[in-house]
Amino acid sequence: MSRAARVQRNPRRALVAAIAAATLIVLGWGVVGSPLNLRRGNEVRLFIRKGSSFREAADSLAANGVIASSRLFSLYARLRGTDRSLRWGTYVLRDAMSWEQVLESLRLGRGVVRTVTIPEGWTIAQIAPVLAEALDLLPDSILAAVRDTALLHRLNVPTPTLEGYLFPDTYTFADRITARDAVHTMVERFEQVWKPQWDSLLVPMKLNRHAIVTLASIVEAEVRRGEERPIVAAVYLNRLRIGMALQADPTIHYALGRRPGRVLFSDLRVKSPYNTYLNPGLPPGPIGSPGAASLEASLKPAKVPYRFFVAAADGHHEFRRTYAEHLEAIRMVRTPSDSATAAAKQAAADKQKAADKQKAADTLKAAGAPKAKTP
Repeated sequence: MSRAARVQRNPRRALVAAIAAATLIVLGWGVVGSPLNLRRGNEVRLFIRKGSSFREAADSLAANGVIASSRLFSLYARLRGTDRSLRWGTYVLRDAMSWEQVLESLRLGRGVVRTVTIPEGWTIAQIAPVLAEALDLLPDSILAAVRDTALLHRLNVPTPTLEGYLFPDTYTFADRITARDAVHTMVERFEQVWKPQWDSLLVPMKLNRHAIVTLASIVEAEVRRGEERPIVAAVYLNRLRIGMALQADPTIHYALGRRPGRVLFSDLRVKSPYNTYLNPGLPPGPIGSPGAASLEASLKPAKVPYRFFVAAADGHHEFRRTYAEHLEAIRMVRTPSDSATAAAKQAAADKQKAADKQKAADTLKAAGAPKAKTP
């Protein structure tokens, strides 16, 4: 081989050797480098969003002090052939982990937790897609889990789903949790919140727990100001005691399967056991998941004589004892058109109730039954 050829090959060898050495250094540092630092192993919570690239994840790791260099860490992952393996979610890591340990966590989803917040008052229809998205599950799997007959039986729930018993809170779930386990966790949270001493309050009220959860769900949907919860609960309980229809607008929204908004006259005629304008007493079950404050307010209602209330534009309610006072309150807090609407809605409900009574009387008459005496 000529001297010129040897000179030409030497730089190539030098380059290959340099690359090999750099590779060994990067790989070696990845295995043992981080534990040699002076970090104390503090816990670091890191969220990697769905669809993030590996480099984006590495940048986030570096920004949170888990690794020193996102560029070198990305190179290390590429050399290992694992820079395309990444599970999204919230990771619980430590700042003294080696690159090898961090990479394994990213590849296997080790240490991943999924955090999701369920607000007060949400229905199963609202909870299912949000929970499914957070846990990487199908919404149908959540809807199937809330029909768990074993849980329904244990809670003595007479309705076909766990509506009202998926307690609203912020949850941290393990990665790859099943829909059934997630639902069980939320129900267990409900049972933790329900205080043992609350059971003794049910006896004088002549109501069971399911009835209180149902009432609390209506209270939750009605109030915007926390201090009004015990008063709203008292109004509904006062109506129940005298056999007066609850006429709660949130139950109409639930029966129609739509979000809160203005209730129309036509809405009051919806055929549903949840229509508290047409059906006396409480609906069959909760219309959402009440929080602890609404549960307690329903168990410890204010001692007030009110049977009516109307919402003002700023969200507060005006409470009144008689229907005449209620109409005056409507005129006070609402525009003329709103007042007419509210009065017409009440009149429509009264008319429907009278029509139902007449229909029942006609049915009895046609059957030859004796006419009931009017008290």
